[in-house]
Amino acid sequence: MTQAVTTKIHFGTSDRGRRQIRVGAAPRAPEAPLGRVPRVARLMALAIRFDGLMRDGAISDQAEVARLGHVSRARVTQIMNLLSLAPDIQEAILHLPTVEHGRDPITERELRPIAAEINWARQRAMWSSLARGYGLAP
Repeated sequence: MTQAVTTKIHFGTSDRGRRQIRVGAAPRAPEAPLGRVPRVARLMALAIRFDGLMRDGAISDQAEVARLGHVSRARVTQIMNLLSLAPDIQEAILHLPTVEHGRDPITERELRPIAAEINWARQRAMWSSLARGYGLAP
């Protein structure tokens, strides 16, 4: 007479990275956050990344960024102009809440006049007005 024992196992890793067989069901993977990162936040992060690459010498100039990214130099300039925003506005853009559905509340086109303003105090006033209009500022 043959008996069968059934149990659940999963593969895990030890402290040193070695694979191990473990008894029990596999732990559940964390759920992905709902929504998506707003486009303007991704563009802000991209501008920061491009600036870092140019400072490190990995990329020579914005024209090279345009060639590598298969976009026009004018578009790269628009994205890089986001770096003209006051640091606290840049941070606020990077921390915008995820978009659950529909369109992004703030677009890059709406930020262009703010970035074109040289005075950071006026930028902050313009940003505050824009964000308040979308219910994003206190």
